[in-house]
Amino acid sequence: MNRPPQIAVTGLGLVTAAGVGVPETWRRLCAGTPTSAPDPELDGLPVPFACRVPAAPVKAAAPGLAWRADPFIRFAVAAAQEAVADAGLDPGGWDAPRVAVVIGVGASTHDLTPTASSAMAERRFQAVPPTLVARSAPNMAAGYVGMKLGAQGPTLCTSTACASGATAIGTAALLLRSGMCDIAVAGGSESASRVTSAAFWRMGALSTRTHDPVGASRPFDRDRDGFVLGEGAGVLVLEHATHARARRARPYALLTGYGASGDAHHATSPHPEGAGAQRAMRSALADAGLASQDIDHVNAHATSTRLNDQVEAIALRGVFGTPPPVTATKSILGHSLGAAGAIEAVVGALTLRHQLIHPSANLDRLDDGIDLDVVTKQARPGRVQAVLTTSFGFGGQNAALILQAC
Repeated sequence: MNRPPQIAVTGLGLVTAAGVGVPETWRRLCAGTPTSAPDPELDGLPVPFACRVPAAPVKAAAPGLAWRADPFIRFAVAAAQEAVADAGLDPGGWDAPRVAVVIGVGASTHDLTPTASSAMAERRFQAVPPTLVARSAPNMAAGYVGMKLGAQGPTLCTSTACASGATAIGTAALLLRSGMCDIAVAGGSESASRVTSAAFWRMGALSTRTHDPVGASRPFDRDRDGFVLGEGAGVLVLEHATHARARRARPYALLTGYGASGDAHHATSPHPEGAGAQRAMRSALADAGLASQDIDHVNAHATSTRLNDQVEAIALRGVFGTPPPVTATKSILGHSLGAAGAIEAVVGALTLRHQLIHPSANLDRLDDGIDLDVVTKQARPGRVQAVLTTSFGFGGQNAALILQAC
């Protein structure tokens, strides 16, 4: 059987609560220091803390967009521009119709929705902002990235809840394999709002550890009580390995496996045995032509909710028997929803480049039934040749990616 063409990861971009740019986030992750903090934008809400992206660096990285684009669009543009520059690509000189953009967005901020709602209630229809649709529609993250970069190939938005970013990367890989493009700028982006925080709190999904925001995101820990809301963007430049070699690019990794599945079980709760998650992971392994024992590290979805962490541990043991070392990026950056899977894919590529697994924060005692080797306290060096990342979302939507050393 003919193997599909190899896909190289040649550029990375990040916008997170740790800062704007890959170096800032990687340093914070390796230090194991959480970014959760009281958030003035959430004052008065039941959970007034989050992992918020610093505003000034985003404004500098994506100037001129604040008046016409919600934060998730600005995050995506800033991360995409960093990734393209990191890849050594010049948008002014590339074959624009052969460049695709795929950005996953779970929802949208609707920054101006309260203004519009007040205007509608008072029948002041002329006061509804004319930019409301274009600044808030989820597809506009990909749209603005495409416009900023002059990318004229397929320009898509994926929306699979908290798996959106990983789904976008997998979709971009499929576009490359199909021959529809030579380069794909792919990832995920999400921004937080008061409505987002209130809605997840009302569901019982957020940590209410208001006395200790820094210690609130504690995946796999016995005392976890929910996730910490985060935001940001992660973007990778993907291209055919032959294309990368021809321009003498130095890849971070190869993207070799993608798997996706649906639980067909419940709107918000995972299958109790993680059946859908296991199918996604096994599909990614088959796509990469690997066995479970070939995986050296798992960057887990690990949200810090009681049920999801338990089910993910069950799913990992179902696939691996004895899983390889695991880490939880959300313990430090919070849960950035549709951006999370893309941010964690970037982190997986950095793990391969530096041969270093960042630690999980706030893990004092593993919960009963979670029999995993979770990297804690300090970064763990070691030989890492293949990384699996997992992403699971409401609606039972699951995605898994495999990155391998070049």
